Amino acid sequence: MLETRTHVSKNTMEYSVLPSFIYRLKRRRFKSLVLLCFLLSILFLLLPQENEIEVDSDVANLVLFHENLRRQSGQMCVHPQLDPFHPSVVGFFHEVPKIDCGKDEDWVYVVNGTFHISKRARRRYGKITCEYAPIVRGPNDYSARHADHIKPMPDGSPLISDFFKVACVSVHGKRYFNIHSGIAYNKTLHTWAEQTKPVSKTALDLDVLMFGFDSLSRMTWIRKLPQTREYFLKQLNGIELEGYNIVGDGTPQALLPILTGKREEELPEARRGKSGAKPVDNHPWIWKNLKNNGYLTLWAEDMAFIGTFQMRMLGFDHQPTDHSMRTFYLSAERMYARNKKWCLGSVPRHQNFMKWFQDAYMMYGKKRKFMFGFHAETSHDDNNMAQVVDEDTKKFLEYLENHGYLNKTILILMSDHGARFSQVRATAQGKLEERMPYFAFRFPPWFEKQYPEIVRNVRKNVNRLTTPFDVHETFHDILNYTGGGVGNIAQRGISLFKEIPKERTCTQAGIEPHWCACLAWKEVNSSHPVVKKAASAAVDYINSYTESQRVQCAYLRLRTVTRSVKISTNSNVLKFKKSFDYDGRVADLSGKMKTDEDFYQVTFITEPGNGNFEVTLKHSLNSSEIIINEKEISRINRYGSDPACVEEQYPHLRPYCFCNTLLKSTI
Repeated sequence: MLETRTHVSKNTMEYSVLPSFIYRLKRRRFKSLVLLCFLLSILFLLLPQENEIEVDSDVANLVLFHENLRRQSGQMCVHPQLDPFHPSVVGFFHEVPKIDCGKDEDWVYVVNGTFHISKRARRRYGKITCEYAPIVRGPNDYSARHADHIKPMPDGSPLISDFFKVACVSVHGKRYFNIHSGIAYNKTLHTWAEQTKPVSKTALDLDVLMFGFDSLSRMTWIRKLPQTREYFLKQLNGIELEGYNIVGDGTPQALLPILTGKREEELPEARRGKSGAKPVDNHPWIWKNLKNNGYLTLWAEDMAFIGTFQMRMLGFDHQPTDHSMRTFYLSAERMYARNKKWCLGSVPRHQNFMKWFQDAYMMYGKKRKFMFGFHAETSHDDNNMAQVVDEDTKKFLEYLENHGYLNKTILILMSDHGARFSQVRATAQGKLEERMPYFAFRFPPWFEKQYPEIVRNVRKNVNRLTTPFDVHETFHDILNYTGGGVGNIAQRGISLFKEIPKERTCTQAGIEPHWCACLAWKEVNSSHPVVKKAASAAVDYINSYTESQRVQCAYLRLRTVTRSVKISTNSNVLKFKKSFDYDGRVADLSGKMKTDEDFYQVTFITEPGNGNFEVTLKHSLNSSEIIINEKEISRINRYGSDPACVEEQYPHLRPYCFCNTLLKSTI
């Protein structure tokens, strides 16, 4: 069914009925306005237009445009509305089986910093004795070691360390060996957190949990995490940012701007093998600011062997946060071969990852916390595997909500970028998806009442151009919220608690052209055959919609086309092939991407009734077929009493019906 959307436009005044002096005044104002518009148009043409590009007829934009384009009128950057199940990409995705780690439960588990031996294991195997081997950080980011062993480790004992290996034997000789994680009680941290107050009186004083997945575009999040997404949006009332755009190639180029507010090349040299390179400890990490404001800090990344700050860079000399899972994974990865695939003992590895954050909430309660978990191993190499974490991620969020933890937490779900090394990236849509990862916020229910402007602005920013630099500024706003309003477009990073200006461009946001997913618009002459065919097809479509009420609704004819544009993907996106260099700083723009569809947006007027319509449609280059989606036709001027004959019984026809009774009265 066509949506009913009306837009109020000013009625044209009949100057002839005005007194002559008013008429002259209006005329002078009108001339001045025309002159002003002309000068502004010249100025606009002289400015560099980053989105104005040459578009060949065989370059397609695999985009489903809808009414958001019109609602975003005046917005410089409009991102494509992609179809997660578009024929060009849907074949790359398939179902995968659930992870099976066996039925025999782990003998050991952790609750609130306490070591426990399973009662079920003791009932099954008799008395169990365990030896506990604490795992602690080595001298740098690349080693972990065992501290003094404890034997026996009694059931109910406090953890000595966050991470440990355990070897157990039953009275009947049955053995168990595994590695476990938790949050050990640390009196120093507890005392410090109780005594430290926020530096600013305007701090929001909320926990922050940012939980992310590697290499998931927003479209793949929709494909592979439907349960998580439905719970997040419908039950938690989360807000997704549909205009979130990457600023570089790879995970470091996504996380460094979030965590430091800088690009890698703007930070001190830290790449291994480079002259003067040093570890990354002295980077301006946001968790340092949070720590100074009384936040306990936690960081977890599950693929230690390709760590974001350790594979190309020199890592940290000192542990960067109060708790870090890197030490755990340095040891755990050496044990993966002893377990079923994706498992640690009887538990899927991703479940263990999520439980660590549950343990942190349980251990620190109401104390302020900043927690960032970045899960990579199920999605990094094959997006299809992300499916196996969907149900558990939903349960993870349910656990946090049901235990009241989210009532004092700003929750962020995110990814760093779309798939980079899969076949889907070789398609036009895949290139766009890589540049449009998932990013979303959720605030506690009470938060909107106390800070209505924040939530209102975040909602306004859903379709605005946003970046990792903005997330960094948002963290600063959490520590010192000074009010909403409209962000300063002159700043590269703008807090998402402020309204992102509509006129923001990729250049202003710090996005290089080949990473900019904003769409390019090119004016097309109204006499172009495709435009004429498209406008006629749209009028025919409207007439078919009112056909059942032809006795009351007049048959419409095309009067004139007032504007037509071709909508295309930024050519630099289509040309991007890969990064020339190992560090992802230099773009290879030698790629050639061709597809078989064009998109047009055509504005036209019908008669009788002077209805002003806008249609967005797809033109198949193979068959020359014009494809119109019923939701893509909008009435964009006031229809007033034109549809009075049907407005009560058939209100959905109001934008499209000109009553025959009015036609007769004008004869």
